[in-house]
Amino acid sequence: MLIEGKNAVREHLSAGGTLSRLYVQKGLHGAEELVEKARAAGARVVFCERRELDKLCGADKHRGIAGVADEYAYCEVRDIVKSARDKGEKLFMLILDGIEDPHNLGSIIRAAECAGVHGIVIPGRRAVGVNATVIKVSSGAAAHMKIARVTNVNDVIRMLKEEFVTVLCADMAGQDVYKTDLTGDLALVIGSEGFGVKSLTAKLCDAAVSLPQKGKINSLNASVACGVLCYEVLRQRR
Repeated sequence: MLIEGKNAVREHLSAGGTLSRLYVQKGLHGAEELVEKARAAGARVVFCERRELDKLCGADKHRGIAGVADEYAYCEVRDIVKSARDKGEKLFMLILDGIEDPHNLGSIIRAAECAGVHGIVIPGRRAVGVNATVIKVSSGAAAHMKIARVTNVNDVIRMLKEEFVTVLCADMAGQDVYKTDLTGDLALVIGSEGFGVKSLTAKLCDAAVSLPQKGKINSLNASVACGVLCYEVLRQRR
């Protein structure tokens, strides 16, 4: 898997990730520390011309740095729950119901990591996985976020409810999120860009929450809405 850009590579290494190769543009300033870290992690460092990096990554996508790593290592849902318990914190998990745009997934991971989300669940089919674009858009946050890829998100919801985790979905017809208690163990379901949360999935949730809107359009981008909701959870828990 290709990791593009200095920040994404740095965060990948900082999180304990490994690289088989690190490509560095010849003459690039400020890359010495990253080169040392990559070598210490077992990477072979290759100094090359910009045109070679452009061919590998696409023009202007790499900013002079690119790394090659193993495929993203997904975790289990139980690992996410355990991470919250180990920290002595109330669980905060995201369940993404069919996000297909890698830019949206990357932005969601970035916002979630900043807001203290313990982990993210994504479906294995009809949804984007963690790829090079997702990692780059997340600005390295993917390296620090536990992400589980599952066969059926509805089974995850059922399991969480059996463990007394409140499961809420984001829906325009839901109750005002600013009037909803978000301080307990919580899983928040975010729907796909075009269709929202699937009807069966929404029925399994304990309730739906919405963001109040005053504009003329009827919805926010999935990653923007998710970011706002995540920070309302953080606000209430502080």
